[in-house]
Amino acid sequence: MQRTILAALAVSVGLVLWPQFEAIAAEETRIGKTIGDFTLRDYRGAEHSLSDFGDSKLVVVAFLGTECPLVKLYAPRLEEMANRLAAEGVAFVGINSNRQDSHTKVASYARQHGITFPVLKDASNEIADRFGAVRTPEVFVLDADRVVRYWGRIDDQYGVGIQRKEPTRQDLAVAIDELLAGREVSEPVTQAPGCFIGRIARVAPHGEVTYSNQIVRILEKRCVECHRTGEIAPFPLRTYEDVAGWAEMIREVVEGGRMPPWFANPEYGHFANDARLTEEEKQLINQWVDNGAPEGDPADMPELRQFAEGWQIPQPDAVYYISDEPVSIPAEGTVEYQNFTVDPGFTEDKWVVAAEARPGNRAVVHHIIVFITDANGDGGPASTRQRGAIIGYAPGMQARMLPEGVGIHVPAGAKLSFQMHYTSCGSEQQDRSYVGLVFGDASKIRQELRGGVVGNLNVDIPAGAENHEMKARYRFRKDMIVTSLLPHMHLRGKSFRFEADYPDGTHEVLLDVPRYDFNWQLWYEFATPKLIPKGTVVRCTAHYDNSADNLMNPDPTINVHWGEQTWEEMMFGFYTGLDPAQDLTKRPDSDEVATESGG
Repeated sequence: MQRTILAALAVSVGLVLWPQFEAIAAEETRIGKTIGDFTLRDYRGAEHSLSDFGDSKLVVVAFLGTECPLVKLYAPRLEEMANRLAAEGVAFVGINSNRQDSHTKVASYARQHGITFPVLKDASNEIADRFGAVRTPEVFVLDADRVVRYWGRIDDQYGVGIQRKEPTRQDLAVAIDELLAGREVSEPVTQAPGCFIGRIARVAPHGEVTYSNQIVRILEKRCVECHRTGEIAPFPLRTYEDVAGWAEMIREVVEGGRMPPWFANPEYGHFANDARLTEEEKQLINQWVDNGAPEGDPADMPELRQFAEGWQIPQPDAVYYISDEPVSIPAEGTVEYQNFTVDPGFTEDKWVVAAEARPGNRAVVHHIIVFITDANGDGGPASTRQRGAIIGYAPGMQARMLPEGVGIHVPAGAKLSFQMHYTSCGSEQQDRSYVGLVFGDASKIRQELRGGVVGNLNVDIPAGAENHEMKARYRFRKDMIVTSLLPHMHLRGKSFRFEADYPDGTHEVLLDVPRYDFNWQLWYEFATPKLIPKGTVVRCTAHYDNSADNLMNPDPTINVHWGEQTWEEMMFGFYTGLDPAQDLTKRPDSDEVATESGG
């Protein structure tokens, strides 16, 4: 009976119960449960007991992790609430039950985010098990008798891939207000998105699938480019202890298709940068987690990948920063796109043969796009005086090193426009991102790498529309070898497809992205560049979800029009390519090159 009740509760709040936790959680539900006294040490070694808060009307117990992105985002909010509500008899306590989080990490987290309430270390997971805690951040509100009266999220502003400007419901604050007023909590259970608590394995590690033999090879191949110290991913995956602590989270994001980030429908096209795990790799991860995440024999460990420090490209001929002074990024909230225009002072044409955009602060830089802008242009992807992008940066995106004889043309007098997408990380940060360029010998450049776009500026998405369709088409005026594609929409973006109608009457889907995710700006690079003959019509079809069911939607009650900010919308299908007939070494220097584009 208890198991049935828990199963129903789990479904109602969208939880996934994993084997090692299911037995603990199945014993009883959380609401109405009395929490007995317990004692834990904080990161300084001082002991704290639940009974220490005997005079408090309510105690908020927040389960936290040092590297979970949502925990970082909610740190300022918890601290503010703790300070504001102390006078009303509400105490706050943080508990860290992650096996991968040392006392040093907990101390660093508390100092970085200015946490003044106690943050205790639950090394054995005993207290997490007693509460039935599942994720971080997850909060429990205990009444004067230390009975659980609320369990779930802090509010609904942040979620997996979701950042609203403001929360639509402040669940924790509402529960506290209701309890202080002597009322029942109107919504005692809410879904708490976030990271699984890194529990100690409940089964003795066993089996032939081990970290040292199979799992580390998968991670080194698929994950560590981002999941290493100093990169964009929120935590590293380069040691057994780190990986074992994140084992359940790794399985969840892999099974859900959230990691590694890749959104192309495998039925169409073959791409050189396809990041998907194979079914065999997924099965190995599942089996490893089920078997208690065994480490195996360290002698089986392969040599770990070595990553270049500094530049991935050859030493740049020139480096340009977004601004003379660092840009401030707030601790929380949505940061709209920022655009910075830089004049490199080009007095003659340049040919870029290698480029790398580098974030000054990887904790907050989500993506960078560096555009070439005519002298009087205003930059940005929609500018009519914008000649294309030199390079971009996004999680997992490589630097650009062009084949011999290929270059990107930057005319004399052109400027560089940086489009910056920042994401808050829970503490105020500063950034001064930059780009490095390597210039080629103009006499040796045979082909220009060109950029183009199939787009539609007539955006008018009705309020509440669940599947609004927009289309754009472009007829190629000359042969082109297309090397890569990139769909671009904003927060209402739902799906995007590139299709080609060839002059001989045949049809082909070039790229289908059925589940578009604005958080990832991915170029899809053809494994074999695609010849698009003269006369081919490339059609792009996009769908948008402007309904309340789209959790990323800033406001489903308004019509949405074209604009560069995230609360507005775009419909662009970018592409890069080469002219197969072009040989600039045989053309007069006075010949001009033009960017192919259509709308």
